[in-house]
Amino acid sequence: MSKAKIFSGICGFTTEVEARMNGSHCELSIESDCEEIQHLAEELRKVDPFREITHRGEGPLTLQLAITHCPHPSCPVPVGILKTIEVEAGLALPADVSIEISKE
Repeated sequence: MSKAKIFSGICGFTTEVEARMNGSHCELSIESDCEEIQHLAEELRKVDPFREITHRGEGPLTLQLAITHCPHPSCPVPVGILKTIEVEAGLALPADVSIEISKE
């Protein structure tokens, strides 16, 4: 199982993602303080990891549902979900990611 804890920034919401391979699909459990991400999580329960890593065809289901449910296009949660899927599927090594923002 692979896990991620995503701190979304100024909104103050936290999302926890658990991904577990089951055959050729990745099963997801997503818990979030954000109501919009909760709606996304209701629909995003199982994905094909190879579909999630490409923009070919219909592109990642994660991003399609993010467009539907998440009104904030710069929300880091969908990317965090994708990274967790990649790690669980053996398509990426587990490593922290970050975005540091400042205004000068």
